[in-house]
Amino acid sequence: MKWNVLNNSTQLEEIKRLSEQQPVIVFKHSTRCSISATALNRLERNWKEEEMAAVKPYFLDLLSYRPVSNAVAQAFDVYHQSPQILVIHKGNCVYHTSHMDISYPGLKAQLAQLDVAA
Repeated sequence: MKWNVLNNSTQLEEIKRLSEQQPVIVFKHSTRCSISATALNRLERNWKEEEMAAVKPYFLDLLSYRPVSNAVAQAFDVYHQSPQILVIHKGNCVYHTSHMDISYPGLKAQLAQLDVAA
């Protein structure tokens, strides 16, 4: 899985613009949380590039970039959680979930509703 690093709140406008063309996911990760590590590992192990070619994934280390995490919550009107995954489409967060509800099949199902992933 090839992550794009999200480490500056100015990238949020870029993410919104990109999401007009393709879905963007943002994974908010806490490096001190075992649940976050497990959710990240499960997602990365199951990720299939050929199924997700139309999706641009961003990774946010929220302990290193807490102000960016706060900006994500505000920009997309979601309550901050960790770990958390957001699907951004057409400039808006159309799906978000957290903790052990983060899964590749769940993400894939949400993206399928957007007609962008198998």
